Amino acid sequence: MSEWTGQADTASAARPQRSPWRAMARGFACRCPQCGKGRMFTGYLTVVDRCEACGEDLSHQRADDAPPYFTIVAVGHIIVPLILIVETAFHLSNFTHLAIWLPLTLILTLALLRPIKGAVVGLQWALYMHGFDPDHREDAEAPWQPDIG
Repeated sequence: MSEWTGQADTASAARPQRSPWRAMARGFACRCPQCGKGRMFTGYLTVVDRCEACGEDLSHQRADDAPPYFTIVAVGHIIVPLILIVETAFHLSNFTHLAIWLPLTLILTLALLRPIKGAVVGLQWALYMHGFDPDHREDAEAPWQPDIG
């Protein structure tokens, strides 16, 4: 149903359903969310403009701050319980804790950031968010916003 007209949106009803879980799993594997064959990244975090295998346009992705946020949450949920378990069992010095947990946190963060970004892009693709919606125009009229300045 269209937010502005109150009528059913026939274009969105005709779109094929995309599995968010499959798209996120393919993205987590750093593969194209559509075909699962083409690479999603050209560099560490640079998403390709177009899939080399199926030609899907991925340039519309807007992952922005979501991947670092989800990475911090995931790494925190892994590291904090480990710190508590080790401290309870062994009573290590503060220096030893720093020597163990700082590098481990850095390694986990760098290892998970790219797959999590891939999963976020896959979810955006599956839900037709941002430019992945073929019926949405970037230059379409935006809702009115007050002039602050």
